[in-house]
Amino acid sequence: MKKILFFLLFCASSSFAQNADSLQIRKIYDEILTNGECYKTLTYLCKTIGPRLSGSIGAAKAVQYTKKVMEDYGFQKVFLQDVMVPHWVRGVKEDAYIENGKVKTKVPIVALGGSVATPTAGIKAEIIEVKSFEELKTLGEAKVKGKIVLFNRPMDPTKINTFEAYAGAVNQRGNGASEAAKYGAVGAIVRSMTTLQDDNPHTGGMRYAPGIPMIPTAAISTNGANLLSKLLKENPKLKFYFKQNCQTLADAPSHNVVGEIRGTEKPDEIIVVGGHLDSWDLAEGAQDDGSGCVQAIEVLRAMNALGIKPKRTIRAVMFMNEENGLRGGTKYADLAKQNGENHIAAIESDNGGFTPRGFGMVGTAKQIAKIEVYKNLLAPYGLAEIGRGSGGADIGPLGNLGTLLIGFKPDSQRYFDFHHAQNDKLDAVNERELQLGAASMAALVYLIDKYGL
Repeated sequence: MKKILFFLLFCASSSFAQNADSLQIRKIYDEILTNGECYKTLTYLCKTIGPRLSGSIGAAKAVQYTKKVMEDYGFQKVFLQDVMVPHWVRGVKEDAYIENGKVKTKVPIVALGGSVATPTAGIKAEIIEVKSFEELKTLGEAKVKGKIVLFNRPMDPTKINTFEAYAGAVNQRGNGASEAAKYGAVGAIVRSMTTLQDDNPHTGGMRYAPGIPMIPTAAISTNGANLLSKLLKENPKLKFYFKQNCQTLADAPSHNVVGEIRGTEKPDEIIVVGGHLDSWDLAEGAQDDGSGCVQAIEVLRAMNALGIKPKRTIRAVMFMNEENGLRGGTKYADLAKQNGENHIAAIESDNGGFTPRGFGMVGTAKQIAKIEVYKNLLAPYGLAEIGRGSGGADIGPLGNLGTLLIGFKPDSQRYFDFHHAQNDKLDAVNERELQLGAASMAALVYLIDKYGL
């Protein structure tokens, strides 16, 4: 009889907690959907500050702006973390054309971040198309030396999760130049990382392997890649010309920006929510990753507005230099270890500000099981995809400290329409979708804070 009574009391108390949590989550969504300010913050970040590549004036302005925003919201502590970042600059706009006999056809390209410049007069050479590093190796030096290599493997359109398609193609952007240089190529051109067929080239980071000549590399629009591939089949001897003026300057001083609400019961347990403040230089960095930054700030703003006094310390972190170095995320984790901080969970928003779908996690089975318990509370808000997955680049280094890494997952279908391209502007972001993402993250922060891990 006592066991039955205990069971009934447990069920009643559990039901009461579920109801209370459900009501609080509803209040969080109501607050952000009614009074949310993340779109206003994003508007300033995009339209007044604009591009924020590490080391740039825009990045420095963004640091001071987001610091002031969090101070104006009355977060208990707002501070900067010093970090030295790479300083790559694009220079004068790139130029490229296909020379097919006497016909020259201009095509849109953009230098990849970290690339060296071409010679002042540019590079003109025959071009050879490959779809993989294995194909390149098979061709070897005999067929590659002195030529430009076109890496033309598209993102797989059959992948429902477009990040899977991106993962299946992006190695040619990151490593293509060095792979081509192994066989004597003089340049590398990479198909843009998007499923759209358009004239917008998408930039992104690349890296040079040690001990291999550094050759210039650029991304070409998908339309440009398709045209070049077609013309190559008709005339394998045609030539490609490109010129770019980028350079890498000395590392520059910058900062992570951190805002904090101190925990009332377990202040030494820290929950992070964040995005990366830097963006590529072609546009306003609205989806990548202005959205994630303003959503993180909105989580803390909403908690303050609702009078929620968290048990644990909640931090909003604007990480610097995710795009071309990950220096901010690495520095944040280094300081956390150095200061003996206990980060129990970190949530990153870096997949755009689209309609929320759920959260992916990297952690122990026990940690992940604790979050999966909340599925029924979060499902009414469209958060059905909650389970093991990916966390995020900036929070990744915290994983070595035992932190549960959580990646916010919005709908992925349109993200690569804008990713690293000149159309990643404010009008690419829907205000309501942005707010829903902030509310989703705030709801999960509330639950982790209340029940811990």
